Amino acid sequence: AALLTLTRKRGAATYAQTLQNIPETQVTTLENGLRVASEESNQPTCTVGLWIEAGSRYEDAKTNGAGFFVEHMALKGTKKRPGSAFEKEVESLGAHLNGYTSREQTAFYIKALSKDMPKVVELLSDLVQNCALEDSQIEKERGVILQELKEMDSNLADVTFDYLHATAYQGTALAQTVEGTTENIKHLTRADLASYVDTHFKAPRMVLAAAGGISHRELVDAAKQHFTGVPVTSKEGSVPALSRCRFTGSEIRARDDALPLAHIALAVEGPGWADPDNVVLSVANAIIGRYDRTFGGGKNQSSRLAALAVEHNLCHSFEPFNTSYSDTGLFGFHFVSDPLSIDDMMFCAQGEWMRLCTSTTESEVTRAKNYLRSAMVAQLDGTTRVCENIGSHLLQYGRRIPLEEWDARISAVDARMVRDVCSKYIYDKCPALAAVGPIEQLLDYNRIRSAMYWVRF
Repeated sequence: AALLTLTRKRGAATYAQTLQNIPETQVTTLENGLRVASEESNQPTCTVGLWIEAGSRYEDAKTNGAGFFVEHMALKGTKKRPGSAFEKEVESLGAHLNGYTSREQTAFYIKALSKDMPKVVELLSDLVQNCALEDSQIEKERGVILQELKEMDSNLADVTFDYLHATAYQGTALAQTVEGTTENIKHLTRADLASYVDTHFKAPRMVLAAAGGISHRELVDAAKQHFTGVPVTSKEGSVPALSRCRFTGSEIRARDDALPLAHIALAVEGPGWADPDNVVLSVANAIIGRYDRTFGGGKNQSSRLAALAVEHNLCHSFEPFNTSYSDTGLFGFHFVSDPLSIDDMMFCAQGEWMRLCTSTTESEVTRAKNYLRSAMVAQLDGTTRVCENIGSHLLQYGRRIPLEEWDARISAVDARMVRDVCSKYIYDKCPALAAVGPIEQLLDYNRIRSAMYWVRF
């Protein structure tokens, strides 16, 4: 038993040691502007991916959905590997290929054995440079996407967040959904998709990221071999700049009494990615906590709002969020409740916001900071999460911020900072509201607005 204990202690690392022993992220910029970044480890596998500065925010009303459509088409074959040949070649490596599109980013990544890294880089380069966009495949995929849109309509949480963006950023590109409208998907042509690729899939807007048992030098050599042909600009010249988006305090209500539960999201304008206030707001959200009826702990949970939700049966679940973009963000909370509990839950949730602004305690901040540190270290779990962290950080911040630096920023937060920053973004601000389902009991917007401050004597 003593020997086993000694062995366990020998293999364990403290939190501080873990932060210090993380391999350095190496970054190399090729002549055409493509950034190649990697974190080397002794893993038997690696994840290599392309993160591209492109998404629904770069589309207009007529082309909204083009990026999502292109993501689907990119995984359906290239000019060099037509049809299912691309998928079969990935599967022959025993690899896993995936991709996603968001409002500001598009990503394609492959998880494979470390020895297959050069082949993976070649596959990714073929995917973005030689997307086939065959007419027959476009029509086939059009039907698939239309079916996906129908299924997405049944996910009321996603619908609520799309409505929240639509009302908060109305009239701007951030108001659009990532997937586009049904009408757009029906009418987007091959020329539209080709124009999207030609405009946005450019070397300065790309990051080739990798994590796992790979060599940075070999990764750079592979990138030079396969990505030097990626142009710097589109045929029309310079790439379109990011559209300006303005937050509007307003609401969207989609009442449907046939639905069993109400989904409600309330948000104020938050900071962009690079703003240091994000760390403080993350601590504030950790103080609020999250809750689901499946959680244990009952009313003894450390989150005050969770304890109230259990004691008074306020909701089925709630979760705060801090969704950031390049120059703006949405800081708020989303909850799911029975129709007759909406008013009480909204009252308690807004009360927690006011408490953050006026009476946050040091003990709450200490607990929240420990929670954030735990979540931060969890980013080290697996090559795919590390690779995504590298790629997205280089697009958002221009560099990968080390975990030691994040830890220092978290450690610097105290209760006064939380109160000041929350007052800056929350107190007496006009919120954006989105509500779906049986929402008859949801108060008038003016009443909700009046709960964004306290009259105290």
